[in-house]
Amino acid sequence: MLDPTLCRYGFEFQWGGSGVSSGGPFAYGAYVLGGRKLELHYRHSLGLVTYHFDGLSLGHDSYMRAVLGPNGGNHYPGFTEEPLAPFEGLKFDLEHYATAFLLGDKEEFTRCVNASKEWESKKGMARLA
Repeated sequence: MLDPTLCRYGFEFQWGGSGVSSGGPFAYGAYVLGGRKLELHYRHSLGLVTYHFDGLSLGHDSYMRAVLGPNGGNHYPGFTEEPLAPFEGLKFDLEHYATAFLLGDKEEFTRCVNASKEWESKKGMARLA
């Protein structure tokens, strides 16, 4: 489901592995292009989604908050019983909001990382502003 979007930009999927742990079966892999990697983890549903760009890392929620602000608008994550819906939501977010990651603008991606760090450093009610 993500191949059409990510492969269009030159990313290739690399299987990471799978197994069974106390939480049940899991699998992971990543779409990779040079110094960029979109890491995906799956256990019962799409879980951790992490962007890596030349040594910088940012979780999907943090990336979307940096791009869209506290009111969001991103489609992933969401709550659904449909197994493919999280992938559709992530695809939407990638196509509409992840330009810095997909097109290789490290300066813009760095600004998102810094904005995320600034937000995370705030305490309590300050995070709502």
